[in-house]
Amino acid sequence: MNKLLLGRFFPGNSVIHRLDARGKLLGGISFIFITFLANHLLSLAFLWIFTFFIMKLSEVSFKIYFRGVRPLIWLILFTVTLQILFTAGGTIYFEWGPITISQFGLVNGFYIFSRFVMIILVTTVVTMTTKPLELTDAIYFCLKPLKIFRVPVEQISMMLSIAIRFIPNLFDETQKIMDAQKARGAVFGEGNLFQQMKALVPVFLPLFTNSLNRAEDLADAMEVRGYQPSNPRTSFRQMHWSLRDTLSMLVILMLTGILILLNSISLHFLHIL
Repeated sequence: MNKLLLGRFFPGNSVIHRLDARGKLLGGISFIFITFLANHLLSLAFLWIFTFFIMKLSEVSFKIYFRGVRPLIWLILFTVTLQILFTAGGTIYFEWGPITISQFGLVNGFYIFSRFVMIILVTTVVTMTTKPLELTDAIYFCLKPLKIFRVPVEQISMMLSIAIRFIPNLFDETQKIMDAQKARGAVFGEGNLFQQMKALVPVFLPLFTNSLNRAEDLADAMEVRGYQPSNPRTSFRQMHWSLRDTLSMLVILMLTGILILLNSISLHFLHIL
């Protein structure tokens, strides 16, 4: 089974499940920026250990997490390949026109691959341990200060929540359409780039049509239930910030400090060598 897990919720009672959705959202966003502090092998290795630790705390099998990375692996490899082929520096291993395979490009490609995978894993932890409605409330809370500038925060938070929720559905529907096309004799992944793109047209057209139909049905269902985006909203669900949420934010700050320290240690050893 090869399904994207980003946007799915797995019920549980782990430490991560019990954290406030606002803390998990802020922690996940902070982690994305923190990954760019891992500029050396020592700091990158520590960040990997932290990522596995967070995954373990969620009490969800590692196999499930890495199964969720598989649908995005080709996009990650494509980005890494571009980085390797068009980044020069250090020892040159191969050069042909603008294409260069160098030591600097290979190292950068490795770091980019690691950062992409860690970001996907940690954001998957956030979505799998947070109910969609709680995630909507957390997004609304984080965007609330923008109301001063007359930004439609309620609509934006609702759209973001719906988008996250329907990511797995789009991937599932894409797989079903591809299976149906294969049953009719369609072949994917063969021929040159233009032929492969042409083969995907019968997939994208029904997917786009189904997405529009689903959006219209969802809008009708929300309207029937009395949803009015212009009206002020109240919340039946109350979020509660506790001591463990404060500690989780302190852990993020400590992680940032440790990565900066590890980077300085690595630079010191490089200067000695």
